[in-house]
Amino acid sequence: MNSFKLFIVLLLLAIWGCNSKPTNKLAEQPIKPVNPIKAQIYVTAKDTTLRLTQTSEALFKDFGQPIETQVCVFVDPVKTFQTMIGIGGALTDASAEVFAKLSETAQKEFLTAYYDAEKGIGYNFARTNIASCDFSSDTYGYVADNDSLLTSFSVAHDEKFRIPFIKQAIAAARGTLPLFVSPWSPPAWMKDNHDLLHGGKLLSQYNQAWANHYVKFIKAYESQGIPVWGLSVQNEPMAKQRWESCIFTAEEERDFVKNFLGPTLHKNGMGDKKLIAWDHNRDLIYQRASILLGDSVAAKYIWGIGFHWYETWTGSGMQFENLKRVNEAFPDKNLVFTEGCVEKFSIDRVNDWVLGEKYGYSMVNDFNCGTVAWTDWNILLDETGGPNHVGNFCFAPVHADTKTGKLIYTNSYYYIGHFSKFILPGAKRISCSTNRDKLQSTAFINPDGKVVVVVLNLSNEKLPFRLCISGKAAPVISYPHSIITVII
Repeated sequence: MNSFKLFIVLLLLAIWGCNSKPTNKLAEQPIKPVNPIKAQIYVTAKDTTLRLTQTSEALFKDFGQPIETQVCVFVDPVKTFQTMIGIGGALTDASAEVFAKLSETAQKEFLTAYYDAEKGIGYNFARTNIASCDFSSDTYGYVADNDSLLTSFSVAHDEKFRIPFIKQAIAAARGTLPLFVSPWSPPAWMKDNHDLLHGGKLLSQYNQAWANHYVKFIKAYESQGIPVWGLSVQNEPMAKQRWESCIFTAEEERDFVKNFLGPTLHKNGMGDKKLIAWDHNRDLIYQRASILLGDSVAAKYIWGIGFHWYETWTGSGMQFENLKRVNEAFPDKNLVFTEGCVEKFSIDRVNDWVLGEKYGYSMVNDFNCGTVAWTDWNILLDETGGPNHVGNFCFAPVHADTKTGKLIYTNSYYYIGHFSKFILPGAKRISCSTNRDKLQSTAFINPDGKVVVVVLNLSNEKLPFRLCISGKAAPVISYPHSIITVII
C-alpha cells in the first residue's frame, strides 16, 4: 500500500471513530476497579454479646477459581444499579408522645442511637402521618366539618408533641432528614361512610378539596421549619381497617392523581415533591403499578411506588419477585419500602431473635429488587407497644419503659443498623451473589468509594466463607442466626 492510500485509510478510520458512539454505558463512564486490601467486619449474632460489634479485620489475598466445597460471597463493584436515598423510620404521634415522657438524658440517648452515624445507626430518612392514624392517642383532623374551602385548616394539634419531636430528629440528623408524609383518611365528612375509620371512599365532590388538603399540610409543616421531601397518596388504599382508612381502587387512585393531586401540587409550586403511589403490600403491587403507570398523564406525576410487608409472615410468601416485575417494567420509577413492623406486641417477646431476622431478610431482598429507600414504622413505642387508640399494639426497634425511663433495644434496631449505619445516601447497589442458599447478601458502593457488603445467615450453622472481589478474597465467619456488614 503506497503512502497516499495509507493516508486515506487512516483518515477514514479517524472520521469513523469521531462519529461513532459507544454502545456500552460502562465504557462511557469507566469505574475505577476496587483493589481490596483489608475489610472491617461488624457482627450481630444470636446467643452472643455481639451487637453491631466490630471484630478483627480480614486481609485480602490473591484468589483464583473457587472450588465447589468453598463457600463464597462474590462482589462485582463494576456492575451498578439503583442509587440509595436513605433508611429510617416513622415519626408518628405515638413515638412523639412516648419521647415527651422521657427524661432529657434518655431523649438524648434516643436521638444519638438513631441519628448519630458514629455512635448510633445513622438514620437519614423519615415518614410522618397527615392527621391521625392508628398510632395516635385519639382521632383528629385539621379542618372543621364541611369546610370544603379549608379556611379553618390548622395543625395546632401537632404542635404539642409531633412537630417538636420531628424538629429534634432533624437537628440530630445534622439538619438533613428527607421526610415524606402520608394520609390515613380524609375528614369523615368527605367520605361516603362519614367515618374516619372502617374504610369508606372519598366522595367525588371533595376530590379537589382533598387535593388542596395535602398542599395545606405541606405548607403548614414547612412554615414550622420542617421541609417535606415527598408524600404518598393514601396509606394502604385497599385495607378496610378498624382504624383510619380509605379505599381507592387502582383506577380511582390513578384518576385522583391525574386529575386532582398531581396538577394541584404543580399549580402550588410543589412539582418537586416526590409523589409515591400504592403505599400498600407487595402482593398487589404489580397490578397497581401497571394501571397507575400505564396512564402517561398519571405516570408523569408519580415518582415512585411504595410498599409494605404485611401480605404474609413467611419467607417464601414475601413476594419479592413482584418488586422485580415492577422494576423491570417501569425502570424510570422508584421502589420505596414505606412501612413495616412486627405486630401483636408482647413485652415477653422483646428479646425474640425473629424480630430482627424479619428485618434483615426483607431489607436484603428489597434492595436486591431495586428498592431505593427503606422506612420502618414507629421509631419508638412504650412498654405496651403503643399508644394506639384501637389497641393495634406493635413492636418497634426501640421501646421505652415509661415507668422506669429506660430504653429497650430489640435486635431489630441492630439488624436495621447493619444497613443504615454503613450504606450512605448516594450509594449504588452493586452485583453480589452467594454460592450457598443459607447465606443471603447485598452490596453497595458508597460515594467515597468504600464497598459495603451485608451477609445474612438465618440458619443454625456456622459458615466460614470467602469474600471475593476483584480477584482477591478474604476469610470471614458467619455465625448462626447472624448478620454481618463488611466494609472494604
